[in-house]
Amino acid sequence: MAHSDNQYLLLTPGPLTTSRTVRKAMLKDWCTWDDEYNLGVVQHIRQQLVQLATCHDGYTSVLMQGSGTASVEATLGTVIPADGRLLVINNGAYGARIAQIAQVLNIPHLNWDLGEVSQPDLDALSQLLTEQPEITHVAMVHCETTTGMLNPLEAVAQRVKAAGKVMILDAMSSFGGMPMDMGELGIDFLISSANKCIQGVPGFGFVIARRALLESCKGQARSLSLDLYDQWHCMEANHGKWRFTSPTHTVRAFAQALTELAGEGGVSARYQRYHTNQTTLVKGMQKLGFDCLLDETLHSPIITSFYSPSSPSYNFKRFYDSLKARGFVIYPGKVSDADCFRIGNIGDVHPADIERLLTAIEASMYWTAETAEAGEKA
Repeated sequence: MAHSDNQYLLLTPGPLTTSRTVRKAMLKDWCTWDDEYNLGVVQHIRQQLVQLATCHDGYTSVLMQGSGTASVEATLGTVIPADGRLLVINNGAYGARIAQIAQVLNIPHLNWDLGEVSQPDLDALSQLLTEQPEITHVAMVHCETTTGMLNPLEAVAQRVKAAGKVMILDAMSSFGGMPMDMGELGIDFLISSANKCIQGVPGFGFVIARRALLESCKGQARSLSLDLYDQWHCMEANHGKWRFTSPTHTVRAFAQALTELAGEGGVSARYQRYHTNQTTLVKGMQKLGFDCLLDETLHSPIITSFYSPSSPSYNFKRFYDSLKARGFVIYPGKVSDADCFRIGNIGDVHPADIERLLTAIEASMYWTAETAEAGEKA
């Protein structure tokens, strides 16, 4: 797969490498009041997102300007009433960010901190929900890109719904790249972003919601610009019109990305490509002597954390620069108590690209040559 018009391949959890045709879609200007844009692009996107999310009726979607985090903040700040209480299932940086948002917005919450390499214990979750009946909402990150861990969504959602709580899912780096039906799972609010598995560019996030629940959130928002209900109501009443200036070029690129997702064969086909990328990567890295941070049973097809080499001459920046010079950009580690780096494999990235990456990594392992040289001198 040639990426000749890109300076490098982004092997990160987003922003990510996009197709030439997605980038080309941004070359045209759009008027935010025009029906061709609002009805023809925005409303079509909203309908497609709901169709991707569930086969069940009763769901709607809303687009929000800003980063994915802005959409998480809009959701938390709008859907949790003043007398509500949030349980945050926190096993990574993005779970911790949900708790931080709740703290800043003065939302009563319990930060259930599990560390960065453990999944939530289901019986402990049920016990928490029983012992603290004042909890009204539960939030969890589906794929925690801190480590690449995939949380047990189906099992957690079952416990949350059995307890009669509202389920909020940060599916930032999984939606569009992993098959799921939010109606089947009982997810009430699902949050993601344009520049992840649907393979658009940064600029907006989106929330797919149980319509009846979103309708009940009028007047609850703790922010003007991040009022999820008002944004949704404006789009509903004005056929796709955003309340404030919309990121038109990004939106048009996203519409193209959705067309390309369908052309690839939908979410299941994209999942297969990502899964093949990830398993090819892990197998190749292990062959080169790298160890994964997580047990393979916890891996997601999105991003993988690898322990840094133990060689005293290893330096991430030098390794990173060597790979970048060969056309690949990887991610530093984000785990607090382990020296790691991360490699993502979502975006317009194919198994042949992963094979090329592995060749580049082998050529960039300067520390093995230096270690061997030091041994010879000794």
